[in-house]
Amino acid sequence: MSIENNIVNRNIILRFSPEMVDQPLVYRLVKDFDLIPNIIKANVNQDRKGNMVLSISGYENDYKEAVEYMKSCGMEVSFLADTILWDKDSCTQCGACTAVCPSQALYIERPDMTVHFDSDKCIVCQMCLQACPVKAVKLDI
Repeated sequence: MSIENNIVNRNIILRFSPEMVDQPLVYRLVKDFDLIPNIIKANVNQDRKGNMVLSISGYENDYKEAVEYMKSCGMEVSFLADTILWDKDSCTQCGACTAVCPSQALYIERPDMTVHFDSDKCIVCQMCLQACPVKAVKLDI
């Protein structure tokens, strides 16, 4: 089996223009590229600009073709491959990171209201990096 036929599971962030909002992207990923997309988070703002965090599974060559297709349509494709580190000692327990975490890897445990991090759930979307006022969340590259 060549490396092109290996099954991959990759997380990506897509940013797209108002013209792409109405396009059937998920349908195309399934039908045209035989991939299995899982929408982790999606947003379209008031200007109709959108972003989406996707987990995509399928054959490596199909994945590469799909990424090229998305880029050719004018989408910005970012790859999530690094690791997030959470410094428990630096954390002030404000919870700002938990409000933006789409996978709930950062969460508040009740009733003591303490922040916790489950690295197995983390999709490395990096939204927590911007949210943390004390920089207790870092990218491990």
